[in-house]
Amino acid sequence: MLLKTFGWSFAVTALGLVAAVLYGGWAAFGLVAILSVLEISLSFDNAVVNAGILKKMSAFWQKIFLTVGILIAVFGMRLVFPVVIVALSAQLGPIEAVDLALTDKDRYQELVTDAHPAIAAFGGMFLLMIFLDFIFEDRDIKWLGWLERPLAKLGKVDMLSVCIALIILLISAITFATHAHQHGGAHVDKAETVLLAGIGGLITYMIVGGLSGYFEDKLEEEEEREHEQEEEAVRAGKPRSAVVVAGKAAFFMFLYLEVLDASFSFDGVIGAFAITNDIVLMALGLGIGAMYVRSLTVYLVREGTLDDYVYLEHGAHYAIGALAMILLVTIRYEINEFITGSVGVILIAWSFWSSVRRNRALAAAEGKAVGSDDKTEVSSGV
Repeated sequence: MLLKTFGWSFAVTALGLVAAVLYGGWAAFGLVAILSVLEISLSFDNAVVNAGILKKMSAFWQKIFLTVGILIAVFGMRLVFPVVIVALSAQLGPIEAVDLALTDKDRYQELVTDAHPAIAAFGGMFLLMIFLDFIFEDRDIKWLGWLERPLAKLGKVDMLSVCIALIILLISAITFATHAHQHGGAHVDKAETVLLAGIGGLITYMIVGGLSGYFEDKLEEEEEREHEQEEEAVRAGKPRSAVVVAGKAAFFMFLYLEVLDASFSFDGVIGAFAITNDIVLMALGLGIGAMYVRSLTVYLVREGTLDDYVYLEHGAHYAIGALAMILLVTIRYEINEFITGSVGVILIAWSFWSSVRRNRALAAAEGKAVGSDDKTEVSSGV
């Protein structure tokens, strides 16, 4: 089962790492490995969300999402979007940007380094909003309760996450951006660029979030309509066309999943710029991670085992928040790629271990409860 589900991911991983060594030696191998691990770790929550919705869909629509949908949202976002970001920020055509990345790496590196303040501000704000909206939401399951409980109470204030994000952007613009790092070790004033790019990231997040909410509402409306039609059919004693209703519901699910998947894809794409500006290494690392998104989603749909690790989503979002702050700091200061990549891995590993400990504690508590019931039954029988 494991090999059947993850076989293609393992194969792509091996090919990608070999290509990295051939392209840039063992240093490139390390960067691609870090990018792959980072993308895979950030894809856990994506796969969990996708799997939860895919369970409700027919086998046909599951196949559509796991083939056409993944091809569009995952490969398109993770492999094409980095080119678009560089092309826009460096004011190059997409073909010119790709050609420059492959033929004149030094010049490409200079352009990307000069564009990094805008990229970091845009990505940092987008990731920061994902993190803030997560920690300000009141959830039944809390990982770091001492922190998440008071933040959930503060989250009741309208637009709090937007206000905090704008404050952080303003602080970044008047501190880091006034001496932004450029190629050759120079520092220039990029405050205006950082402000505009940061606001662009915020607007992008709000548009994506708005579309996700729209499709979610449409899905809920369709499910309610479907339930009402089912009740009417039962009362009238007439069979209804399950194909048409299921098709409508599945279509809205598909659209909703596409928007959700695209929004999750920003995490790895933007975070990758904190690891490397080499578009080839970025494509290799994110491509490997994209394959694991599909495999994890398939695995969750078929088995559902990772749903038990309830803190993984928390760990992934804390990793997103850490990446957001790192990106903003890199506007002025250089941060070692190993540190950047390790933060996400450590947080995911910590949340996974916390989930394991929680499951063990719950199992032990249930065992004690069962043992206590057994003793009670024996005593009353005597």
